[in-house]
Amino acid sequence: MVHKWKRWNTAARKWLWILVVLGVAAALPVGYDRLQTESTSKHVEMVFDYRDLLDVAVYQSRPEDFVSEQLDRLKEAGVISMALYESTLDELVKSRRIAVYDGQQAADLTGTTISPNENFTYIAFLNEASASTIKPVIEETFTRIGIPIRPWSTDRAVDGLILETPRSNAVIKPMLSDPLTIEMLKGKGFNIVPRLSDSLPYNAAYMEYVMGYFAEHDVRWILFDGDSARGFSDQAEEKSLDHFAGLLNQHEIGIVAIENIKRPQKGFTKLAYLTDYDVARIYSLSERDANLDADVIADRFALATKDRNIRMFYLNAEPSRDMTKASITHPLDNLIDSLTGSGQAIQKIEDNGFVMGQAEPFQVTDSSMQRYFKLGAVVGAVAIISLMISYFIPMLTIAAFVIGMIGSAGLYLLNATLLEQALGLLAAISAPTVAVILAIRKVDETRGTMPDMSPSRRITHTIVLLVKTSILSLAAVPMVVALLNNVTYMLVLDQFRGVSLLASAPIALIGIYVVLYRGGSTFTSILKLLKAPITLTWVIAAGIVGVVGMYYLSRTGNSGSVSSIEMVFRSLLENTFGVRPRNKEFLLAHPMMILGVFLAFKYRYAVYLLIIGVMGQLSMVGTFTHIHTPIYISAIRVVLGLGLGLIIGLIAILVWQVAERIWKRWSPLLRR
Repeated sequence: MVHKWKRWNTAARKWLWILVVLGVAAALPVGYDRLQTESTSKHVEMVFDYRDLLDVAVYQSRPEDFVSEQLDRLKEAGVISMALYESTLDELVKSRRIAVYDGQQAADLTGTTISPNENFTYIAFLNEASASTIKPVIEETFTRIGIPIRPWSTDRAVDGLILETPRSNAVIKPMLSDPLTIEMLKGKGFNIVPRLSDSLPYNAAYMEYVMGYFAEHDVRWILFDGDSARGFSDQAEEKSLDHFAGLLNQHEIGIVAIENIKRPQKGFTKLAYLTDYDVARIYSLSERDANLDADVIADRFALATKDRNIRMFYLNAEPSRDMTKASITHPLDNLIDSLTGSGQAIQKIEDNGFVMGQAEPFQVTDSSMQRYFKLGAVVGAVAIISLMISYFIPMLTIAAFVIGMIGSAGLYLLNATLLEQALGLLAAISAPTVAVILAIRKVDETRGTMPDMSPSRRITHTIVLLVKTSILSLAAVPMVVALLNNVTYMLVLDQFRGVSLLASAPIALIGIYVVLYRGGSTFTSILKLLKAPITLTWVIAAGIVGVVGMYYLSRTGNSGSVSSIEMVFRSLLENTFGVRPRNKEFLLAHPMMILGVFLAFKYRYAVYLLIIGVMGQLSMVGTFTHIHTPIYISAIRVVLGLGLGLIIGLIAILVWQVAERIWKRWSPLLRR
């Protein structure tokens, strides 16, 4: 019975390979749907922080003229939108709309005595426009939040108000964005991108008025300020997020997702879902980075649009003291230079096929048959996972597939998203592992049947085997793409899980296979390994492997740090090829794979180099798990990595051959 079960499991591999092929075929139409989705949303929008402009203007001798001049320069440079925070009293002071005093300052101004029991805020409106436009905004805000207001008059102002709250409290209350500023910016041709906070209790009637006001001024996008979306704090009691989402849908206003923030803004994902993912991604150039070289900024912008689905850029600027020039400086000139001057960011973005204009959301293509194609991808993923298990524990081949299918059905009922992520991760691990295992078997078989192959034949066999191995590794890609084909991944509202596991598991599995599964009994190999004496060499080697492994994992994902030299090298590759291949692929992993296979056709232990070589195979698959990167960019990156890796690998073979001949010629003389 045991022998019969073993035969069944061995025969099952053929059927599993058929299911893998069918799974890949079923996944391809889903990949095509994603390509169609990626072909939409081609407009790129430049947004400038208007509050930063006011901060810079404070240090100018003629601030109003400075603001007007810089707005014209920014508009000419390609900035079409201004980000406006909710107004505060401080910001209105910077805009020269009002003057704000505490009790003592008001007493000095009016020559009267203020009660020591009154710690109030005094507001003076500096002109008729402010009195007629800004005063109602202030009155509405402070009345709504329960702070008493009464009139105040002084000979030095057109009108005035007393807010019965300390100045330190009054100046931080958010109000409707300054209507006068909105009218001025619209008059100069700018779009308005409001920045809304969630700092005050949600008021449905007020938000209906605000959103209607935004719609009247052609607002298309809203960017949240702080760590939560508008309405999140009161969602449990008032369903405020649902109400706010209804207003967004009613007025056709979308929301903006900020790239690389430490934590996603609370409530954003739910709001995105409720608005049918009317979302654009934005890259924020920090105040510090605004002083980088114009070419560096331009390259960042071009790369972000092409590689990461960024469709909006947020430009920050802040004044700084430059003691070498004894003056207050600002980066506005540098930002403009990066856009249309020496940096040519706008031109680079347009050269990549984008159009400068108001950002648009992705128009998701979701064919009616997609759910059935995804089912085929699920079966294919379970099949490739079962195949990987079969090469380590052959007796579990059929059981692994049956349990995998039953488990997938159960997990789908509990959490479909978790099922897709789990199968995507395990398929991405399994395919390169199986591909390299088959490569190792082929090398061992060939070395046994043709031990004296010429170098030219070994090179030919090596190249063919690299191509076959890469094709088998990439078989996981259509299935992973199909399983994770959701706009949430493209917008990075959700992400592929298990990046570190994908980066390490195939290496560990191939290491185990090379040590324990190459001829003879696996049990005997384990006993032999356990009985082997632990020498100092082993300890040193283990330490080196540990350090290298930690460094390798630290560079995995988006959190790894990059040296300035490597940044220069990356820029060189990007500018040379248009798409940057992965360094670890073409500089290390693929060359080691090529050299390892070439040597293993002659030397048994050279196959250990394939433990490093599998890094290239898993990295190719991992490239496609960056769902926010367009498929065609990932494909170009993989092909470039393989091509450059092949060239470097062939050079490594040539160096080895020369070194081997030199050694054979001179080693006898050295022994004498």
